[in-house]
Amino acid sequence: MPTALLSVYDKSGIVELGKDLTSLGWQLVSSGGTAAALAAAGVPVTDVADLTGYPALFGHRVVTLHPIVHGGILADRSEPSHVADLEANDIAPIDLVVGNLYPFGSNPSVELIDIGGPAMVRAAAKNHAHVGVVTDPADYAGVVAELRADGALSAATRRWLARAAFAHTAAYDAAIVTWFDEVDAAAAGETSLPPTLHLSAERVTTLRYGENPHQLGARYRYSSGPTGWWDTAEQLNGKEMSYLNVYDADAAWRLAWSLGDRASVAIIKHANPCGVAVGEDITEVYQRAHACDPVSAFGGIVALNRPMPLALAEALSPVFTEVVIAPAYEPEALALLQKKANVRVLTAPAPSPLGLQVRPIDGGLLVQTPDRVTWDPASFQVVTKRAPSDAEWADLELAWRVCASVTSNTIVLVKDGAAVGIGAGQQNRRDAGRIAAEKADGRARGGACASDAFFPFRDGLDAAAEAGATAVVQPGGSVRDAEVIEAADEAGMAMVFTGERHFRH
Repeated sequence: MPTALLSVYDKSGIVELGKDLTSLGWQLVSSGGTAAALAAAGVPVTDVADLTGYPALFGHRVVTLHPIVHGGILADRSEPSHVADLEANDIAPIDLVVGNLYPFGSNPSVELIDIGGPAMVRAAAKNHAHVGVVTDPADYAGVVAELRADGALSAATRRWLARAAFAHTAAYDAAIVTWFDEVDAAAAGETSLPPTLHLSAERVTTLRYGENPHQLGARYRYSSGPTGWWDTAEQLNGKEMSYLNVYDADAAWRLAWSLGDRASVAIIKHANPCGVAVGEDITEVYQRAHACDPVSAFGGIVALNRPMPLALAEALSPVFTEVVIAPAYEPEALALLQKKANVRVLTAPAPSPLGLQVRPIDGGLLVQTPDRVTWDPASFQVVTKRAPSDAEWADLELAWRVCASVTSNTIVLVKDGAAVGIGAGQQNRRDAGRIAAEKADGRARGGACASDAFFPFRDGLDAAAEAGATAVVQPGGSVRDAEVIEAADEAGMAMVFTGERHFRH
């Protein structure tokens, strides 16, 4: 008679599984709460304590950690010496292990660090040539169906289940290591880079394709820790998402929610903003954001931090748009958007703060803390004879926040709460300024200019003045700062040094 060891924290479906296995002629061994749940449902079960001759010890820290349990799991039935050891020590083979672990992520603490569970699961996964192991209640039905149809699990199924089991324990250990790092960082009162990284993620969505149609793409989420906005986002219309749809939509959504409490719209194309505005009426804000660069907005991503009214949907509808994201939609607005089969319409909650940023390089990873954009004029330095006016301060803030979301080198021109010219991703700052000015086409007069890094020469400042900007925000720190300040004073401009650079690559 085959034997199954059932020991789970998450008892979803465990009674039904026990009944199914019993009906197929299996005998069940279990412990603690799992044994109690099975017995209460009338399922025949042997308690592990009766199998080993030892009760649960040390507040249930030691239950299944016993040679009779692990010997039954680990014995290689094709190895004569292992079979002899089983017989000599009166150990019965265990053919199926069903286990899942304490929910460490629900309330991280030492007492939720499972020891016996991972040991048992790993033992079964190692010996998958002879033992099946199930860690996910979602797999119970498939396992029972195969046992009922074939009388045993195939080698391929046991291997697949073993892979899932090792992924389960790897994610569990990664969550514990991350908890140690977070506790240490909190004690030190700082954000730090840990000595090791243990990243565990699970695939949740296969994407239409990668950056290009010949590439595969998928979205993964971290196995432990809080979920992100993508996990609760709902797609209400349109084709399935591609890699770039997700990448750009994430950038647009994050930018739209980073601009303060006013109504905000961000339009992203190829990872860079091509339209941003803030204001009071969300429809008017969208129209001003779109006006920044209508050519680039074609095929872009539109994100807004307010529910979408019908008027905005009517303004957006004639424009080819890949993805639209809003916290909600008026029914008439959604109905209008859903008439366009190719427009992906998403609704989602606000984004959560970013964690460590990770990029692959040959043989490893580049890791950095996220770029936090702060706006604290009290800590800035007004370096010109003239200080910014209140209106200029408001435009400087928007320009600075947008600037940090644009690929470097960048120059951003803003007027009256809307970006009017964005020069992105240039190898020199002069070209970035030229592109921003060309796109602004005179609309920056009386507005603000932001540079993600210092102006190395006064020609960058002169270009901002020629574009009509009357106030500038930049980090400062160039050996030629004095020349740049002199140029600003000559033009009657106000200039602010933040002391903080915002390169983005």
